[in-house]
Amino acid sequence: MAKQDDGRIGVVSALVRGTFLVNAVYAQSARAYGITSQQGQLLCVLMAQPRGMGELGAMLGLAKSSLTGLVDRSERNGLVRRETDPQDMRAVRVALTPEGSALVDEFYAETCRRVGELPAGFSDAERDALADLLGRIVMDNEVPMVFAEPDEGAARTP
Repeated sequence: MAKQDDGRIGVVSALVRGTFLVNAVYAQSARAYGITSQQGQLLCVLMAQPRGMGELGAMLGLAKSSLTGLVDRSERNGLVRRETDPQDMRAVRVALTPEGSALVDEFYAETCRRVGELPAGFSDAERDALADLLGRIVMDNEVPMVFAEPDEGAARTP
């Protein structure tokens, strides 16, 4: 992807390369906690509440067999457990274990810190502009809530 004449890269390249950068930082954080990136994503999604397998598959973009393997590995590591859905006794939900909850609290905070450092050289106004623009892309494309900042959803101050 060629640079524009003024030395800047285009929006497509910036988004794709930015995705690679965030994924690399996320993977480094996961490795530091002895989990895979996918396990980290699973744990972060489960922070809010237990979820059904279908919902998890849709949120994480995983086929049923891939999700089953991910949940199996995470269960063997003591991070999640399967439980009966109280709304439908035939269905299964996945929930964090106490060990998984403790790990994800630390992993989440560390991952937020690491990703938050990426625009360290930006002013507050630049950080707000970046958040607003990327937030619009996320909202316009209906990206599931797989990761949120601790204060996301709270009223923003100008």
